[in-house]
Amino acid sequence: MVGNTPVTGRRVPLTAEVDLTLGGRWTSLSGGSREWLWSRADPARRHVRPGTDFVDVGGLEECIPTVRGRPDHGDAWSRPWRHDHGGAVVDCPDFVLRRRIEHVGGAVVASYRLSANPGYRFLWAGHALLDVSDSARLLAPRGTPTLVYPEAAAILGDAWTAGATTMTGAWPEPLGLPLSQLGPTDGSAVGAILRCADVRIIDGADTLRMLLEVDNQPAGTALWRNLGGFPPREPYRSVGVEPMLGTVFDLAEAAPHEAATVPASGEVAWRLVVSADRTGS
Repeated sequence: MVGNTPVTGRRVPLTAEVDLTLGGRWTSLSGGSREWLWSRADPARRHVRPGTDFVDVGGLEECIPTVRGRPDHGDAWSRPWRHDHGGAVVDCPDFVLRRRIEHVGGAVVASYRLSANPGYRFLWAGHALLDVSDSARLLAPRGTPTLVYPEAAAILGDAWTAGATTMTGAWPEPLGLPLSQLGPTDGSAVGAILRCADVRIIDGADTLRMLLEVDNQPAGTALWRNLGGFPPREPYRSVGVEPMLGTVFDLAEAAPHEAATVPASGEVAWRLVVSADRTGS
């Protein structure tokens, strides 16, 4: 049960596909004749280099060691990955990230291991852009503290504190914003982070669950609810639901308890479990 709403149905086996040559990006998450990942074409993606601005082609990107800030969307999405003992690995200046994706009991299980110097701080987001309908909803426990970013000021008007870099409210309508409703195109775009690492996306008869498992590190779920409000020129609709290590978007702004920290062992391990269910026939 999430958000006081029971979720029942039959399991729909999921399959993931990735592109190691272009940043280790997940290009497909499909099951039951449905593709869950949204994508768009942009030829500029094939020419990116480490440190360049993010080129959004959808799918699920590995954003690490930051999401916003520099480097834009992190340092791993713009680098080629390589095969490594049944998984994949990317070498970045300050860390090495390994990932193994397996299909277990119908779920997609992605296991991660970051190696870096003890004390190294980072954020990670499974930056998943989802192909969902206008009526889709994001379910999380009612009352979950939710950090809302200043894109919301244009919607909230005087309800947004002037000069605030973030404000906090309670899910499912933090600050009065109905963020749980993923909604039709209305020209808005809002970023938020829920302090909850187990959420569900309900879209008609289908439910997608995203569960992040990690020990002794801050974790949450980012929401990028872009309903045709971004980018300023040629905007499009894209809905990001992004399991995270850390609870802010920009590593440079993270307090000690808001970013993951490498312990004395030199490694941090975590696991993302994605599963789907369908109600009815």
